[in-house]
Amino acid sequence: MNAAPARSPALAIVLVLVLVFTLPFLRLPTAAAAEKTFAERLGWKAEDVVVLLHVDDAGMHHSSNRGVKESLERGVATSFAIMMPCPWVPEIVRYVREHPGVDAGLHLTLTSEWESYRWGPLAGKSVVPGLTDPDGCLWRSVAQVVPRANADEVERELRAQIERAEGMGLKITHLDSHMGTLFARPDYFERFLRLGIEKKIPVLAIGGHMTHARKENPEAIDHLKPLVPTIWNAGLPVLDDLHTGSYGWPPAEKTRRLVELLESLPPGVTEILFHASVPTDDFPLVTGSSASRHADTQALLAPEVKQALEKRGIQRTTWAELMQRRQKAAPMP
Repeated sequence: MNAAPARSPALAIVLVLVLVFTLPFLRLPTAAAAEKTFAERLGWKAEDVVVLLHVDDAGMHHSSNRGVKESLERGVATSFAIMMPCPWVPEIVRYVREHPGVDAGLHLTLTSEWESYRWGPLAGKSVVPGLTDPDGCLWRSVAQVVPRANADEVERELRAQIERAEGMGLKITHLDSHMGTLFARPDYFERFLRLGIEKKIPVLAIGGHMTHARKENPEAIDHLKPLVPTIWNAGLPVLDDLHTGSYGWPPAEKTRRLVELLESLPPGVTEILFHASVPTDDFPLVTGSSASRHADTQALLAPEVKQALEKRGIQRTTWAELMQRRQKAAPMP
């Protein structure tokens, strides 16, 4: 069994976009109390707790696709994101075509982290040599990408992934970043944001209370301060918080911890990330996190989780709904 590779905090990304906007208010209780959540800006009530229960890594493997389907159809998941360079993309795209109401985004992918199960850049090695390792695959880690790939190569690969999705008939509801690579350099992020604005596709951006984002990724809170208003005023939605910690929860504790998380969420719109899978016999050979990913699926299907959502009156949403609401919302000053 392969050891699971070290992963950048899934989308340290957002923090980068975030604290910036709310930190001053956190120091001023009176102002903070008056500040609207982004859920309110998007048309929900001040007291509403709204969640995106989101599954990453669709298309990575048949097991990943099974986890997405189970979590959406029998569980409480509301959205997922596809890794376009991966081998099992045609299967999940066929599923989206057959279920046009599902909320499918792109998990823009610039790394190929597993030991023996790999994928390469869609743009081709000759076009993005800095993104390509000696095996012809994407580098295994963010740390290997950063000193080698320039922003032009990154943009070429992002466009190739978006173009493949569009060519396959996908209506892309949002864009985020596998292993957070696009947040590792400001010039990478600038190209990512530019593409989202150009295509009018939401990008993962957090700008509210950040109750969990601050705890999980405190190192990423200091720069890109002006970007939350820029993103919002470009017509794209912004979230209040992001929870990425479920990847590290022990498998046996995932259902309990998810219930506790839902019971404690403050008002606002929060995305909670999962990597739900239903393992096949070969899946443990692909990733050492097979048991963790299976436990994500079980948590999203658990009756206790559904009961926790109903008990608190938590509203589930999708990226498509967020974009619809943003189109009716007012700009930020």
